[in-house]
Amino acid sequence: MNPEKKNAGHRAAEYVEDGMVVGLGTGSTAKYAIEKIGDRIEEEELDIVGIPTSIETERRAKKAGIELVELDQADKIDLTIDGADEVDLQKNLIKGGGGALLREKMIAFNSKKYIVIVDPSKMVDKLGLDFDLPIEVLSHWYKGTADCLRRLDCEPKLRKINGETYQTDNGNYIFDCDFSEGIKGPDVLSKKLNSIPGVLENGLFLDFADLVIMGKKKGFEEKS
Repeated sequence: MNPEKKNAGHRAAEYVEDGMVVGLGTGSTAKYAIEKIGDRIEEEELDIVGIPTSIETERRAKKAGIELVELDQADKIDLTIDGADEVDLQKNLIKGGGGALLREKMIAFNSKKYIVIVDPSKMVDKLGLDFDLPIEVLSHWYKGTADCLRRLDCEPKLRKINGETYQTDNGNYIFDCDFSEGIKGPDVLSKKLNSIPGVLENGLFLDFADLVIMGKKKGFEEKS
């Protein structure tokens, strides 16, 4: 049990209100929020509906007793709670370490409020220095896509698990792109990345976060 992640997740779950449609993030911090939401449903008889960002989250939410719908079935998303791999001083994010970045960004884009939950290790001065930027690409022509990515001064590494090429829940590949000097101009880079044929989405989440909750060993800090 990680107390920092737990405190962040449990605090975020307090923002869930009766009648809400809630986007449910993926990862080791988001799981604490999902578990706490499940506890609140049981204890307070909250009537909420969740939208999972991954198959892993779907399983976790069902176990917690959260009713689920697909994104297309929801007229709105009141609140989304999700983790991040890095958060900079402007609340810009790198996400995608868990492989769910495309669905996560779709749900973030459609959310009225987006809460990011992290432990202190995820807070950085500059994105991309310590964590490679995940980019989801079509499996067709992925080598050509990698050549295009290299022109943006990064080194794309095809994600593999146990020696096998990793596939997302959508059946796509992920390149983890190493920017040796960090990411300069995230706005411009994001547009350039998404203009490459074969790139489905990149892991830069810019201007999404309404609130960042950083868990501590005792308590938490919030930045809005």
